[in-house]
Amino acid sequence: MSTATSATRKVRFPAVHQRLAENSFAALLRHSLIHCKRLLFMWLRDSTTTVQAILYPALTLLMFWVVLGEQITNATRNGAPSVFGTTAMITLIAAMTGSLVSAIGLHAEASSGLLARFATLPIHRASGLIGRMLAEAIRMTITTVVIITVGVVLGFRFHQGPVAALALLTIPVIFGMAFAMFVTTLGTVKTKAPLVDIVSIVVTLLMFFNTGFVPVFAYPVWLQDTVANQPMSCAIDAMKGLSFGGPVAEPLLKTIIWSVGIMAIFALPAIRGYSRAANEGP
Repeated sequence: MSTATSATRKVRFPAVHQRLAENSFAALLRHSLIHCKRLLFMWLRDSTTTVQAILYPALTLLMFWVVLGEQITNATRNGAPSVFGTTAMITLIAAMTGSLVSAIGLHAEASSGLLARFATLPIHRASGLIGRMLAEAIRMTITTVVIITVGVVLGFRFHQGPVAALALLTIPVIFGMAFAMFVTTLGTVKTKAPLVDIVSIVVTLLMFFNTGFVPVFAYPVWLQDTVANQPMSCAIDAMKGLSFGGPVAEPLLKTIIWSVGIMAIFALPAIRGYSRAANEGP
């Protein structure tokens, strides 16, 4: 074939078998799943995310059990062994720390202009944020299963049956999605404020003042109501009730109220922040 013939030959692109309207529900579903898959593969290849989301929480649970396990169990006055509280607490911490790493990545994508480049593509405008939330939910589920598996090795058991066990697995996801909405809002804000430091302070306060370490009566009287009703304590108490036994309805209801309330407060700022980051660019 001559050079002239090859130069004038038309390039044939593959035929479009299914054309979706950009704002259709089918496009939203398909494009959200693509964004979700992109993030999951990116996190899987990132050692920092793996360490923060899985390895570090699992090692923390092991260290708590080795160093403080017997002392915490004795402090419960014949209550639940410490592994039930610490396992529940670490699953929640893992959900939060993983979301923090994700928010840092989101901030980097916004700063680099990647979100702006996505906005130029013929994809559903809501798919980026929804895909990110789907990826967060999958990550939290995997992390919860891994940490509870470590807890089972240390003595954690599901004494309330399989239905309660399935309900228990959903609590860190519900709690974590609320926190993910919060940090996603922060991740889309163009500011020089130390994002990691701010969120780390929140996580630290929640981690050290909850019912996962010791029962609420071990805290000073003036602090007991605050500790008992903070969102992490409610989730921990619900998880302990669904595994070892004890009250479930009240702490579970409080967990749902906290989670839905946080998501309701930060959902609109997260949507606006994500849209602004995608449209304005770096």
